[in-house]
Amino acid sequence: MKKLMLLSVVGMLILTSCVSKKEFMALETKHKATQDLLNSATVKLNKCLSDEAASAARLEELKNRLADMKSSNQALIENTKDMTVLTTQGAKNVEKSLESLKEKDLKISRLQDALSKKDSVTLALVTSLKKAVGIDDPDIEINVEKGVVFISIADKLLFQSGSYNVTTKAKDVLAKVAKVIKSKPDFEAMIEGHTDSRSYSKGVLIDNWDLSVKRSTSIIRVLQELGVNPGQLIAAGRSSYVPLADNDTAENRAKNRRTRVVVLPKIDQFYEMIEEEMKNLSAEK
Repeated sequence: MKKLMLLSVVGMLILTSCVSKKEFMALETKHKATQDLLNSATVKLNKCLSDEAASAARLEELKNRLADMKSSNQALIENTKDMTVLTTQGAKNVEKSLESLKEKDLKISRLQDALSKKDSVTLALVTSLKKAVGIDDPDIEINVEKGVVFISIADKLLFQSGSYNVTTKAKDVLAKVAKVIKSKPDFEAMIEGHTDSRSYSKGVLIDNWDLSVKRSTSIIRVLQELGVNPGQLIAAGRSSYVPLADNDTAENRAKNRRTRVVVLPKIDQFYEMIEEEMKNLSAEK
């Protein structure tokens, strides 16, 4: 081993002795420059590798952010579509509500027109009755209650006390009433009998209910004889339960004994008039 090392040293001395010092210095300088270049290239390479890793990480981050942005953008698009649908539906609902309000206003207007027509007919009827019957007789009263026309005739003009037979004088008054009823074939006339509170019983009549209804039917028969269509007539009795005054004096009891002729439009025809207005409304849509 020592021999081998000795031979190596000798060899190096021989080789060194073979190269001039100048050439050796030149080679050494060149070697140093090469080493410097290698070191510089190594530093640059390491920097490039580091930059590449940083760029890759940045790229991955940007990709993730882009994916998040795409997701958010899609969600916004979907929300916008939903909002558009809601806004459109809301506009349609508002439009329908406005149309509904217009329709209701028009229906109310139609009903008001129908009621106005009825009121006009009622006013004309009152005028006709007052002209035909006369308004100077204190025992005959013509009025309107809640849109209904009625004639109230005192008991003494129609019947003897405690009787349901119509007097001859009463027929003159009823002839005038019959004339008006006949002129209004689209109306009905309800003959409504009223008594005072004193108990009554005679023959087959056992109380004031019987008496009030019997007086009503007696007047109806007279009106029918005078040419009134019986289909327009309604018999009714109220006994003593709708008084005009307390039954504490003879005068007040006389007020309560009366017959009312209630003239009113036929209910079915009134509704037909309203239905006709509704049909006109539907046809105009």
